[in-house]
Amino acid sequence: MEWRNARSGRCRGVPTPEGRTAENGGPLHATRPNPTSSGLTSMATGGGSQSFRETLRLFLESVCCDLCRFEHVATEHIAPEDVVIRQEVAVGPSAFADIQVTPRGTAPYFVEVDYGYTPERLIESLRRKYGEPNDATVAASKVVLVIDVNGRKGWPGLEARARSVLRPGLALEVWDERRLDELVRRRFGVSLGSLEEHDRLELGDAVDRAKGRHAFGDDFSADPLESTLLWHFGFWRLRQLREAGRKTARDILPPGLYPNVVVVTADLSGYTRFVRDTRDDDVVRRSLTAFASRTRYQIINAGGMLYQFLGDSVIAIFGIPEAAPDDAERGFACATALIDIGASVAIEWQRQIDQIQPSTGVHVAMATGDLQVIEFRPFSRAHVGVVGDAINLAARLCGVAQTHEIVASNSLYSRLTDRTREGFLAMEPVEAKNLGSVRAWKLAPRAGPRS
Repeated sequence: MEWRNARSGRCRGVPTPEGRTAENGGPLHATRPNPTSSGLTSMATGGGSQSFRETLRLFLESVCCDLCRFEHVATEHIAPEDVVIRQEVAVGPSAFADIQVTPRGTAPYFVEVDYGYTPERLIESLRRKYGEPNDATVAASKVVLVIDVNGRKGWPGLEARARSVLRPGLALEVWDERRLDELVRRRFGVSLGSLEEHDRLELGDAVDRAKGRHAFGDDFSADPLESTLLWHFGFWRLRQLREAGRKTARDILPPGLYPNVVVVTADLSGYTRFVRDTRDDDVVRRSLTAFASRTRYQIINAGGMLYQFLGDSVIAIFGIPEAAPDDAERGFACATALIDIGASVAIEWQRQIDQIQPSTGVHVAMATGDLQVIEFRPFSRAHVGVVGDAINLAARLCGVAQTHEIVASNSLYSRLTDRTREGFLAMEPVEAKNLGSVRAWKLAPRAGPRS
């Protein structure tokens, strides 16, 4: 595994989740932007290609996930890990909420990033997702609509229509260019600008530095090892590990044996056929980027370690570098969330091609066992990998899982709670290369929102 290095950046003046800056340690007083300060042009009026608009929405989804977490930490004085955030949450047939935010002790809410949506698409999307009460949205208090309004004609009327299509009791909060710019300035110390390339890079660096300062303290330097760890672990998880005694970045994941870890792997169903039937290579790239971005966020924010991407598959590890009693449960919760993410990505991909695909989603497997962490370069902690039967077993079980199914090894299944084991069915023994005949269990697709 060649670990990815994030961009380097300075720590000067970077706000922390608690609202301080690295420069002076005092509160961050953001300058309120004037109504036209962001300089953004509404994409709904034709700004940017379709590819750019979709990629920008994906970027803004990631920013909004981090922004919501930092905002709750600063205003409600809770820990980052007490804000549960999921992307692509199933809320209806072929309908997925962009983001669900659940702060500890308060009602969940949803965030929809609809930059560049036409009025018709905006209203149809909100009605389809939130027009009727259902189990997925019944506890929610509001929908935050992140949208470009500069240059839109008739925005007040469109906003009123948007409010009218939401189910009773579900409020609408609008983050237009001015509001989003204000929040970004307050939490990350930079402006959205016009969201040109340099603005996006600056914002991405500012978010990374804020995470780095929370993880490693005021001495954060964004060196290759720190940046690598921030790619593979949640920033709040790194802080937990340091507070538990792993004081330096080199202490986080030393080489050695890690027993009883949980491996989760997810693979896009029918990927080869999707690629064959897609005429526009850009659609393939965007779909894989969306899958990678959202699955990574889900894994690290569930407390897991993103191990690696292998083409259209992703591997996560729970219980490394420190095991916890609920590793199997957290791995299972992550697996179910990956099912939704995979379905959302595949359904959106299907909408952009002619040929009907027989499978739209992912298949997932879970296994448990001991793993060895090894260095790929002598004395290097930034270039490491893992080896062990659990990785191979998870890959084999993933190969027999059907779309939307989760297949678990027997030892993993035995670590789940009685309630979680409900719905699993025993399978015929699975033949795994170099491992023999393996007992396994499968959880069939849930009776919920699907295509």
